[in-house]
Amino acid sequence: MKKLVLTLVLTCISTMIIAQKTNMTPERLIKLGRVSGKGISKDNNHVVFGVSKYSFTTQKKTNTQYSVDIDGGEVKKITIKESHLHDKSISPNKKYKIIVKNEKLQKVSGSDFHPDITNSNVMIYDALNYRHWDSWEDGTFNHIMYRSASDKKAKLIDIMKGEPFHSPQKPFGGSEDYLWSPDSKSILYVSKKESGTAYTISTNANIFQYELATEKTTNLTKYNKGYDTSPAFSSNGNLAWLQMKRDGYESDKNDIIVRLKGKDINLTEAWDGTVNSFLWAKNGKSIFFVAPVLGTVQVFEIKIASSSKKIINTPRQITNGQFDVYSIIGQVDHKLAVLRRDMNHAAEVYSLDIKSGETQQLSHVNDKVYAKTNLGKVEKRMTKTTDGKQLLSWVIYPPDFDPNKKYPTILYCQGGPQGALSQFYSFRWNFQLMAAHGYIIIAPNRRGMPGYGVEWNEQISKDYGGQNMDDYLSAIDDISNENYVDANRLGCIGASYGGYSAFYLAGKHEGRFKSFISHDGIFDWRSMYGTTEEIFFPAWDLGGAYWDKNNKDAQKAFNEFNPTTYIDNWDTPILIIQGGKDYRVPIGQGLAAFQAAQLKGIKSKLIYFPEENHWVLNNQNSLIWQREFYRWLKETM
Repeated sequence: MKKLVLTLVLTCISTMIIAQKTNMTPERLIKLGRVSGKGISKDNNHVVFGVSKYSFTTQKKTNTQYSVDIDGGEVKKITIKESHLHDKSISPNKKYKIIVKNEKLQKVSGSDFHPDITNSNVMIYDALNYRHWDSWEDGTFNHIMYRSASDKKAKLIDIMKGEPFHSPQKPFGGSEDYLWSPDSKSILYVSKKESGTAYTISTNANIFQYELATEKTTNLTKYNKGYDTSPAFSSNGNLAWLQMKRDGYESDKNDIIVRLKGKDINLTEAWDGTVNSFLWAKNGKSIFFVAPVLGTVQVFEIKIASSSKKIINTPRQITNGQFDVYSIIGQVDHKLAVLRRDMNHAAEVYSLDIKSGETQQLSHVNDKVYAKTNLGKVEKRMTKTTDGKQLLSWVIYPPDFDPNKKYPTILYCQGGPQGALSQFYSFRWNFQLMAAHGYIIIAPNRRGMPGYGVEWNEQISKDYGGQNMDDYLSAIDDISNENYVDANRLGCIGASYGGYSAFYLAGKHEGRFKSFISHDGIFDWRSMYGTTEEIFFPAWDLGGAYWDKNNKDAQKAFNEFNPTTYIDNWDTPILIIQGGKDYRVPIGQGLAAFQAAQLKGIKSKLIYFPEENHWVLNNQNSLIWQREFYRWLKETM
């Protein structure tokens, strides 16, 4: 009898706990803690990480630092000073410190050219690169400088004096773009030393070495015409970096190069994949790196040859699972500290056993929130493509999924276009939040994504409206055969290239979809080519300029693959979102698409964020984005 009573009590408690769970909401999503890795403490035993949180009450962010032992245990709140992290800006001999400072080198403003007119608001340019990402060029350049580490008032020495080039690179370069040599005699830094129009059509960033004693600068990667980035020295003084070979191709295969005895060895040349980032092993005998593989991001290790002879080494995959290990914080003995996430959970800090691949969660920033949140199932789905290949898609189901019911279903189109659709966790395009609103989401790893070999990754270039669009339609058609999918309530959404996909499919979907959402999408390739800032991107992926009548690839892209070509077929409700400071996909794209939809009498809405760039970064704006997003889907599906 006592056992029966105890069982009933436990059952009631369990039922109450389950009943207390609720679905994800926009407010809950935005308030989640966002975890970032800071490094390994000087005692070589603790992982230091930061947590950023937003409060709707104060409308402010808080940033807090924590420390935890690599083997787990108590998480302690600290300050960065208390953690005694290694400061890479300080030279190994402790004598010097690197400082990054802006230098005004070019005239741009009206008052620069006409000093007597002090209240003008004019910008004057005689070459391209007049704006980048979300900022207009003002004639200033990021420069690497150094001074005495002990004297803050000591003279700053500009190692790029007078050069109209950036280091760290704009718009996203940071401390990974510079480092000291082990002997403290030189500074290595990354810069794309191209100016004006040449800057916009090239990806030729190189690694330069500045000698403090002689003030001489040497280009260490002059032979390579693509990206050379992220230089790092091993414990035994060998230099490694990431390299793309082809100039103008921003999504080229990213390889790890190691310089051994004056000879450069491509460690991953024979490996059919692309590297995101890497970390030297403590002993200098191998390199750990993260890379996309089959819809996830995993950790690999590759051994370093003992000589400069060309030896083909095969990377060893350390981790394997339905998650992303997207960043390595550092190494402590036989373990790595990493950031891990999946489509149900934001990033947390984990320890990773290098030999076994086992992971242990170290931080628990959002555990309590998820314990109160109903989470839907995420699973792989394989579909045969129109050219006979296998297409992996992630399918996300509502938390209370019932296969006997029918659900509206959304096709998610990834941006990039050559970005991995892995187990990422977005604070805007959040699949769990979509599922919590009662939608099934299918997210295909269509052509053009890394993780399936270089050929699969590169196929999309010069074929923007081709096979990858067929992949999208194959995926949505396949899942629409399931009894639990309401084939009369299908939607298509995406941002950037995903937004282009929505615009393109709006004229090609043949009645499949009931609703479209395009965020910062390309609507007209001619206008895009004439107003975007990094010209190398459309020049490579489209094949050339629209005025080049003899270029078959370009003519196909600007005509057959242009959403405006099929505007006559538009007949479906469409929501258009546009950032005012998006100079990658400028404002004219969204405005032109909205104007076309309105003039054609199609139900449409424009959401314009004047101060946002290609993303939505302000939390108040993000909440409005979420509310309008789901309001639109409810109205149209």
